[in-house]
Amino acid sequence: MLDARPAPVTTAPLIQVEDLKMHFPIYSGILRRHTGDVKAVDGVSFFINAGETLGLVGESGCGKSTVGRALLRLYEPTAGRVIIDGEDVARLSPEALRKKRPTMQMVFQDPQASLNPRMTLSRIIGEPLDEHTDWTDKKKQDWIYELMDSVGLNRRFANRFPHEFSGGQRQRIGIARALALNPKFIVCDEPIAALDVSIQAQVVNLLEDLQDRLGLTYLFISHDLSMVRHIADRVAVMYLGKIAELSPRDDLYARPLHPYAEALLSAVNEPDPVIAAKRRRIILKGDVPSPANPPLGCNFCTRCPRVMDICRAVKPDLIEVEAGRFVACHLYPTTAAAGSTGAPEATERNQQGVTR
Repeated sequence: MLDARPAPVTTAPLIQVEDLKMHFPIYSGILRRHTGDVKAVDGVSFFINAGETLGLVGESGCGKSTVGRALLRLYEPTAGRVIIDGEDVARLSPEALRKKRPTMQMVFQDPQASLNPRMTLSRIIGEPLDEHTDWTDKKKQDWIYELMDSVGLNRRFANRFPHEFSGGQRQRIGIARALALNPKFIVCDEPIAALDVSIQAQVVNLLEDLQDRLGLTYLFISHDLSMVRHIADRVAVMYLGKIAELSPRDDLYARPLHPYAEALLSAVNEPDPVIAAKRRRIILKGDVPSPANPPLGCNFCTRCPRVMDICRAVKPDLIEVEAGRFVACHLYPTTAAAGSTGAPEATERNQQGVTR
């Protein structure tokens, strides 16, 4: 079986993201002139401690998946810094980036589309080993079997093709492939969205078990707020390319601070009928603005039920308004945190590790 990693001795965050931007150019006209940009991610900052899971939530099109892909440089970031295990991934040369790949991996949303239909399970899981190691065939096959054991796949399936597996089994193949090079950091891009409800819990429990045994660090991207509540230590709520609120999980679900986070969480099913009876459902009016032409002030000002004049003119900074809680909203004075931001150096108390 895979060997468990020792507990990290450093208190520095494993992942540090500072003012990350991902803009996609818009070309129009016969001459295809550059006439604007789609600001999919527009100045995002956060950190993730070693062994921690940061949940990234928001409605479709808010930039969640783009953040995950930009972190691993599957997209070339427009601006910002992405420091993973002490190195700025955004500025690495192609050769240095290739050497860095084993440290950071990704589990994709659609297990059907992310697996090569012409390759057997053994070849799919072993492909990273072919690219990044010089192991013998026997050593590779032994490791592939260990990975299959770790994710609950029978070794007899090694020579089967992806179409012969269920959705949950295909996602387990994707997880085994991500683990092949012993990464420290894994981006889970909506890994349960394409699965049946009965299978989702199995995959999430598998991810948690692997994290406990191997000391993995996750960025868990999802629109399923109930599942994020189960797996995440802290949660970042995104809206139109920016982080609206970043808080510890229990604090966020008990008392969201940002109006958008409050509206989002009001739609989550509450199993306790007493609490559910007291909950007030918040229905947002209007449509999400285009990321190619966001509002002048706060991105949420066109739909916010508590909008003020300043919201339409000035973009709020992400500041720390309570211990470990960051909010980008004019409802909270900027003097509350003396200019704190969501960047890693803003608060040292959150760098002391987390416990679930």
